[in-house]
Amino acid sequence: MADQPYVSETFLDANRQQLRAKCEDCFGLCCVALPFAASVDFAVDKQAGSPCSNLQPDFRCGVHTRLRQLGFRGCTVYDCFGAGQKLSQHTYAGRDWRHAPQYAQQMFDVFPIMWQLHELLWYLTEALTLQAAHSIHATLRAALYETESFTNLDAEALGKLNVAAHRANVNALLLQASELARADAVRLNNSTKGHRKRTSYGRGADLIGAKLHKADLKGANLRGAYLIAADLREADLRWTDLIGADLRDTDLRGANLTTTIFLSQAQLNAAKGDASTQLPPHMNRPAHWTA
Repeated sequence: MADQPYVSETFLDANRQQLRAKCEDCFGLCCVALPFAASVDFAVDKQAGSPCSNLQPDFRCGVHTRLRQLGFRGCTVYDCFGAGQKLSQHTYAGRDWRHAPQYAQQMFDVFPIMWQLHELLWYLTEALTLQAAHSIHATLRAALYETESFTNLDAEALGKLNVAAHRANVNALLLQASELARADAVRLNNSTKGHRKRTSYGRGADLIGAKLHKADLKGANLRGAYLIAADLREADLRWTDLIGADLRDTDLRGANLTTTIFLSQAQLNAAKGDASTQLPPHMNRPAHWTA
């Protein structure tokens, strides 16, 4: 029936757990494979394939508790969606790049591919929670299973995968799910008496530093929007599509994100918030947020 969930909460919760980073099961891949440049997010330059100077022999970060103070805020924001442990423990069966250097370059090359697949799995899982998109749940579930099958490929096959083409196909589905959910939210919002005047913005909007205190953005399409340092205190972001939106230093104090569409932990980690910020129950409140 249309009003019943296509997948169970148990299934969704299990998927989310598998898509959470477990650094203890990873060989520090994000600290080696990925490059970064000296900026407000990183204190130094680092080339791709070169271990970060803070990476210890046991693949743990030596300054993990002081990353922000030492100028490595970018590390605290990054989220691999569980790709690191999948590659370390499944694809390479526990063989790390230090003790098996013959696999090192290949491992570093396929890590971004696995990361993209796991990111898509996160979004597909979230799309399956949207009851307004029930008409395409079967298609979404098929895409989820196909994406998961790609994560189980061996390293050589993974390296040959056309992840860009697959990502484009999945993104079309995610957009369709978003449109169905947002249309339903807007319909309900317009039928509510005494609601706040809605603020309308579009995909990829430049809202850097925008003053959106208490803005009603319910059901808005803010995919890929630039919300850097925007004031979204007490804003209503329920059913707002934020996939790919840049939330660096966005002020979310008191904002309602309980049903925000395609919200990621990395976005929350990059933003500012406090105890009054309303989050979906499966998201973690960042440790650096104010009380």
